[in-house]
Amino acid sequence: MADAEPVLEVRDLVKHFPLTQGIVFKRQIGAVRAVDGVSFTLHRGETLGIVGESGCGKSTVAKLLVSLEKPTSGQILYKGEDITRLSGRALKAVRRNIQMVFQDPYTSLNPRMTVGDIIGEPFDIHPEVAPKGERRRKVQELLDVVGLNPEYINRYPHQFSGGQRQRIGIARGLALNPEIIVADEPVSALDVSVQAQVVNLMERLQAEFGLSYLFIAHDLSVVRHISDRVGVMYLGKLVELGTDHEIYEHPTHPYTQALLSAVPVPDPELAGRRERIILTGDVPSPANPPTGCRFRTRCWKARERCALEVPPLAVPAEYRYAEGPAHHDSACFFAEDDPAVTAPDTPAQH
Repeated sequence: MADAEPVLEVRDLVKHFPLTQGIVFKRQIGAVRAVDGVSFTLHRGETLGIVGESGCGKSTVAKLLVSLEKPTSGQILYKGEDITRLSGRALKAVRRNIQMVFQDPYTSLNPRMTVGDIIGEPFDIHPEVAPKGERRRKVQELLDVVGLNPEYINRYPHQFSGGQRQRIGIARGLALNPEIIVADEPVSALDVSVQAQVVNLMERLQAEFGLSYLFIAHDLSVVRHISDRVGVMYLGKLVELGTDHEIYEHPTHPYTQALLSAVPVPDPELAGRRERIILTGDVPSPANPPTGCRFRTRCWKARERCALEVPPLAVPAEYRYAEGPAHHDSACFFAEDDPAVTAPDTPAQH
């Protein structure tokens, strides 16, 4: 169970990538608003899932949290300290506690390094964690923890399957005993049966080591299986945030309702009773997003107010004092609870 104390707080996080023109004398002519005012908290022992379409800013959020990118503005507070202002040794110390598992197990591992060198590389940067005389034993322990034979320490990445390579990536992420793991679509490149194994492994490691996960994915079923809370992103913004039950059983934002209505249902009778929401138009460019609510150009509930004001991520006014389950944050002026639009149970099982 997640602890009440937040281990990570993100406040109004913004990342804009400049668009330039010219070869010699470059000038900025605009910006891609990849992340535009995202706020959330991550509690100790909790898994927060982030879902959304490709290009909505999920991976950029992940890179900002592990300092692979510098934010344009906003704060990332780790135990109350803003890590966006840190550098040098102070940043190095914090990064030890926030590690990342990358999306593609085929490109995130150096093909010229053995598994032992890949998992042991963090010890070169933080030698205090494992002195040289203990590194081989430590690496073998990590291999065993993620379900691989410790004798594979001298093998190379090409000698492993995709699922085994992702286990190696997870072992590397665990090497420094972090408190937070940022998992950027860690199972999207794997077969469905292997996905379930890796997700179950991550759940076991979380229980064993007390880890907090930020789990980024576009597969709604996988996110439901592993997450305590779920945030839905659209065009650089969080549009809905709540517990897994609130999001999947009582979605209030039109975009979330549309996403969930598109999830396949194995039961033909249930599928026939569900309302399928077909969105019109294309996703707007993050370099030129719509005014007001960014989803309004594809929303069937959009009104004049949606073009003039940016809806805050908060409990909708109509549910604020009402009894019922729809008491979670939703960035919509005209949100309504639609129990007919729900997602099926995830196929990934223990």
